[in-house]
Amino acid sequence: MSFLSTPIKQAVEQVSAHLDTPFFIYDLDKLTTHLKQLTAQTDVKLWYAVKANPLSRIIQCLDSAGFNFDVASKGELEQVLAQGINSERVLNTGPAKSPAQISHFIARGVRIFVAESINQVRWLNEQATKANCQLQVLLRVQLRWPDSEKNPLGGDSLTPFGLGCEEWHALNVNDYPALKVDGLHIFQWGNMLSTDKLAALWRAMIQPLQQLARALRIELNILDLGGGLGIPYTQDANRLDWSALIETLASIKAQAGVAELWMELGRYAVGECGHYATPVVERKENYGQQQVILSGGINHLLRPAITNQDFPVTVLRESQASLTTMTLYGPLCTALDCLGEHTLANDVDEHDWLIFSQCGAYGFTESMPYFLCHELAAEYVIEQGNIECIRSAEDASYYLR
Repeated sequence: MSFLSTPIKQAVEQVSAHLDTPFFIYDLDKLTTHLKQLTAQTDVKLWYAVKANPLSRIIQCLDSAGFNFDVASKGELEQVLAQGINSERVLNTGPAKSPAQISHFIARGVRIFVAESINQVRWLNEQATKANCQLQVLLRVQLRWPDSEKNPLGGDSLTPFGLGCEEWHALNVNDYPALKVDGLHIFQWGNMLSTDKLAALWRAMIQPLQQLARALRIELNILDLGGGLGIPYTQDANRLDWSALIETLASIKAQAGVAELWMELGRYAVGECGHYATPVVERKENYGQQQVILSGGINHLLRPAITNQDFPVTVLRESQASLTTMTLYGPLCTALDCLGEHTLANDVDEHDWLIFSQCGAYGFTESMPYFLCHELAAEYVIEQGNIECIRSAEDASYYLR
């Protein structure tokens, strides 16, 4: 199955005919169809991790599909509220919750929080007491297994996300009357593509989390498994089966004995709806390597530099030329600006555009757009054949002072 649909290809052709800088485009019809599948179940309460893509039209699609919203900053919160979404449907996660940020969230009506430390528990209680309200709180737990794989989100590595079970044992929930500690949150792996591996990890979590809940004398009403569900970035990669995942999650829910099972989907919710298009600036041969220099690189798509996994790419125009291996580089003055080694038509040159797929999550807002002061990428959506520019391309004068 190709990552690039005919409607997207035609839309890129139309936009690139009058735009000479890189841009993102999101297929909202594909997104809506996908989200309907995800919400056609009652076993798991779904939250959208806004960090994956905070574009207004993306958030609106998630809202229409019935998702709630996981936000980790004031900026994400305000973007969600700006779409008319009730603050009662917002969950505040993230490792850096200061008293000032907590106060802002409470003032904006947020009442559900994930606490990452005993300090945060104390601050949440203090701010809730000041505001004369009660907060629903989950404690984030970090577990470690000696043989677990490493992962960009942490995996078995020590991270600042939450506390270990032993560290949480110092907490006395009775000292914080403004809080209802309702459950536990755990999320340590990203872009997992094996249902069996996910199931094994989730099941391994149940016993230590149940033991912690008993030690803290809290009812484990809610278990939040975060996200971590992956999407394929190559044609031969495994693809998760949502129906099988739901069966697994229903079993986990029953085994854990919780009233609610939560998941915060980001990449899995929106990743496959997005594409990134960029002009080719130059092609050259260097020490036997075919090098293609692009107008945009990790200033818009940072993921290859931090995960060593590339986005799939194709040439916009049709070509009958033979295929050859080329290495793609962006415009930044750093060797990190490499979008990988790819097999492309041998006649690629400075007149071409390339289209990267699977870019609906962790694209522009994860990247480093200000380095070297290149243009900010535009963002378009296509819905029922209509192409709309949501955010125009901007040159550096837009933000430089």
